[in-house]
Amino acid sequence: MSGPEVITFGCRLNAFESEVMRGLAAGAGLDDAVIVNTCAVTAEAERQARQAIRRARRERPEARIIVTGCAAQIDPRRYAAMPEVDRVLGNQDKLEAANLADVASGAGPEVVVNDIMSVRETAEHLIAGLEGRARAFVQIQNGCDHRCSFCIIPYGRGNSRSVPLGRVVRQIRTLVENGYNEVVLTGVDLTAYGADLPGRPALGQMVARLLAQVPELPRLRLSSIDAVEADPALLRLVAEEPRLMPHLHLSLQAGDDLVLKRMKRRHGRAQAVAFCERLRALRPEIALGADLIAGFPTESEEMFARTLALVEDCGLAFLHVFPYSARPGTPAGRMPQVPKAVRRERAARLRAAGAAALDAFLSRQVGRTAQVLIEREGFGRTEQFAPLRLAGAEGAAAGSIVRADVTGVRAGELTGRARP
Repeated sequence: MSGPEVITFGCRLNAFESEVMRGLAAGAGLDDAVIVNTCAVTAEAERQARQAIRRARRERPEARIIVTGCAAQIDPRRYAAMPEVDRVLGNQDKLEAANLADVASGAGPEVVVNDIMSVRETAEHLIAGLEGRARAFVQIQNGCDHRCSFCIIPYGRGNSRSVPLGRVVRQIRTLVENGYNEVVLTGVDLTAYGADLPGRPALGQMVARLLAQVPELPRLRLSSIDAVEADPALLRLVAEEPRLMPHLHLSLQAGDDLVLKRMKRRHGRAQAVAFCERLRALRPEIALGADLIAGFPTESEEMFARTLALVEDCGLAFLHVFPYSARPGTPAGRMPQVPKAVRRERAARLRAAGAAALDAFLSRQVGRTAQVLIEREGFGRTEQFAPLRLAGAEGAAAGSIVRADVTGVRAGELTGRARP
């Protein structure tokens, strides 16, 4: 295999950073390397990363294996102790060319993980594209200043810091010049954008300026946002800007007020429902998704029922459901735990409700005309991120946009035919 192999777990921010590392490793001559970019959101994500590390060693016994990402940042010694691993790099350290050059030359210590809380700025990196992806992810923010009781990620990412608009514009212009028609803005706490920059520009202000400065970008999408941080300018864009896709993913986590309080979330149930109602009033065709945790410590059946009802009350179409996973060192990890079997059962019920809600949402799309971003032959996503199996667009390149009539729903996907 030629060129460094990068195995990515977790979020879109990790996907962006993996592309940065791919370029840095190639520039350092690490064509034989396997880079495993880990996630620490759940114990399962860490298990999968360790499994991938062992598989990589079996399949490529001569490769140099570099482990990085949030799990490596939080617990570097655990990964350094794995016999398969040659080098462990922290989340900031993985983006510095000198560290990849050290791996190539055999210099430097086995573990290079600095204090992530000391990082105050985002490193500047320009990527030409994302390998194998039809849409591009662009980092505009990193880290988080909040301390939700269940979440370990601030200890893997550090405090919130924003990418200045000029750098974001340069990156997106490069991607558009290279043929990308859709960009997804990514971060750890996206709606915290700008608090550390001169003038404190909020996310909505930044997005409005970005769209004005890159008029050639056809489609812009946001990754997960926090409802309580959405600024008025962002809501105006939802209502008025056709290039901002009608699809938002919300960090809701639960639908019971006491559970939300114990999670140290900053919104209540009524706020979440009202925010979703407002979004639909501003843009009736919008599709909403959310992260939801099943079986948070102390969650009773009645508390869970209120989270289950949130799917309908908020009109959610796309769910990311997580059975609660205790993270060492977090306050929630010390609370009375719900049995694992109950967590799994509640997660299954949430996913079933999500599947039914998605089917209902997809059924409402039948008969409409959609602009479909092609991901691969015969498959793409609509403006609302709905998956669509497409006939009549044979030969359409990945990343191109095709106009299509939505004709039906099958197995959790739309079906459609491209217009001539």
